[in-house]
Amino acid sequence: MPVLISALHQTSPERVTVALDDGSEIKATLGVVAELRLYAGRRLTEPELKELRASAALALCKNRGLELLSYRPMSAKELRDKLTEKGEEPAAAEAAVAWLCEHSFLDDARYAGMVVRHYAGKGYGAGRIRQELQRRGVPRELWEEALTELPESDDKLDRFIASRLKDPSDRAQVQKVSAALYRRGFSWEEIRAALARFRADAGE
Repeated sequence: MPVLISALHQTSPERVTVALDDGSEIKATLGVVAELRLYAGRRLTEPELKELRASAALALCKNRGLELLSYRPMSAKELRDKLTEKGEEPAAAEAAVAWLCEHSFLDDARYAGMVVRHYAGKGYGAGRIRQELQRRGVPRELWEEALTELPESDDKLDRFIASRLKDPSDRAQVQKVSAALYRRGFSWEEIRAALARFRADAGE
């Protein structure tokens, strides 16, 4: 049974509420109003009403995705999860994320590089950075390419050891410093090499 659009209420520069004669309302955007040629007095068939609901939900989901990305960068998975957490339908969240990727608002490869640079700058090694990439939902196939942006870690390791290890002959100190570096994502091979450099410098 057709329903009548009784009124269109603009609630913000981009948002519109479509009031129907059955007393229900549909929140939409100006873009949806223009695209579907909506106006007060138009009668909508059941398929047209279904199209309106789907288009409105997707448009609002896209807007919410853009708003979330304005606060901080995210991976596609993070944004999809965040949208569904906020009540968006999974299908709308999936379609919105696909649209945002298509228009370069979302780029997992670019985001992976940002994660690598951020955690490398904080003094973390490749192991810890891989954990962060996984936690943030970055596809595994993008990890290694992103990790090519990881700078040489020798200086970071050397500075860390020099600031923490007062006596290289103290086995307990060495174990404590080594464990701290391992937790920061450095491999045992990197740690052993850095300790060897430290002992050599101390011997000189």
